[in-house]
Amino acid sequence: MASVGAGTLHHPSLLPLVSDLCHRPPLCYRVSQQAISCKKWKTKVKIHGRLPALKCSSQPQTIRLTTGEKEEGEEAEISRMTLIWRAAKLPIYSVALVPLTVGSAAAYFQTGFFSTRRYFLLLFASVLIIAWLNLSNDVYDYDTGVDRNKKESVINIIGSQTATHFAAITFLVFGFMGLIWACAEAGDIRFILLATSAILCGYIYQCPPFRLSYQGLGEPLCFAAFGPFATTAFYFSQSSKNLTSGMNHLSLSATVLCASVLVGLTTTFILFCSHFHQIDGDAAVGKMSPLVRIGTETGSKLIRIGILALYILLFTFSACKYIPLTCSFLCAITIPLAKLVMDYVEQNHNNKLKIFMAKYYCVRLHSLFGAALAVGLVVARGGVQLYNIG
Repeated sequence: MASVGAGTLHHPSLLPLVSDLCHRPPLCYRVSQQAISCKKWKTKVKIHGRLPALKCSSQPQTIRLTTGEKEEGEEAEISRMTLIWRAAKLPIYSVALVPLTVGSAAAYFQTGFFSTRRYFLLLFASVLIIAWLNLSNDVYDYDTGVDRNKKESVINIIGSQTATHFAAITFLVFGFMGLIWACAEAGDIRFILLATSAILCGYIYQCPPFRLSYQGLGEPLCFAAFGPFATTAFYFSQSSKNLTSGMNHLSLSATVLCASVLVGLTTTFILFCSHFHQIDGDAAVGKMSPLVRIGTETGSKLIRIGILALYILLFTFSACKYIPLTCSFLCAITIPLAKLVMDYVEQNHNNKLKIFMAKYYCVRLHSLFGAALAVGLVVARGGVQLYNIG
């Protein structure tokens, strides 16, 4: 038998075979030019499954994975704690905090009154209602099959659709009881009517027989629920019947309406971007989300248009004195983050692994923009007479 040593072949007929073995990458991996380094090949070749392994006498075989393969491996082996974190969706609960904070700040801007106890009562109730929204969404998406293979689905983690549904309903009941309590304290029926309207938007968004999110109407419902309905409702929640002048029902002002539009937009960005990595699964079960209809490339351009519209509206409302200049100044600080969101979505709209993070960047924008808007309203309280449209 011919031997191979020191880079010299004693049998010319073996040259093509050995050359092919040295340079051809295995079936399961991409191998760089330096991936296999051997000084002396033995004639014996071992086969492990479909992956041919060349036995090297002096150096071990080394395989280098590309970045994409590392990401695929990481996605396939997500730890249970990571799945629980994703299922909990804790950053998403900012959608409970921001409308409440902006609405309460708008009420303080108008009257100088703020009930801390009522604020935290409503925060707790709002968190429970968002928990209902998230859990019931998992339940009904599991029914339609869209979440059957979703590893971070609560149902797939705990193994019980019935228990998940029961927990969702329990959260809704206790959350709504908190809203009723706050309404009784405020003495303003408009609060509970608007809050109920926001909850109904959440119901028809996902629950049978409506499931309007499957018709591509999730984003308009999200805008209405968290913008005009919830933000304005929390504005009315700061009404008071304990002032010396008697009942103090807040008037509906342009300030709170404009602020609610801005909050609704930033919340809608979160929902819209959550569809990018789910587009194939949505299309497979007939869930016609906006991105299924228009595609991810057009969707990335729509995000840019939406964010530009957000800041155009912000500065327009301020120029018209519907919201104070302090709001525009503080919210303008979030422009670099908004640019990051636009660029990230445009660059990664086709990358299902990376685009998953887009909704969390939108959560950051939503939270910081809402905080800046609320602080701007509170700081401007000294000039309330200049900006009061009520």
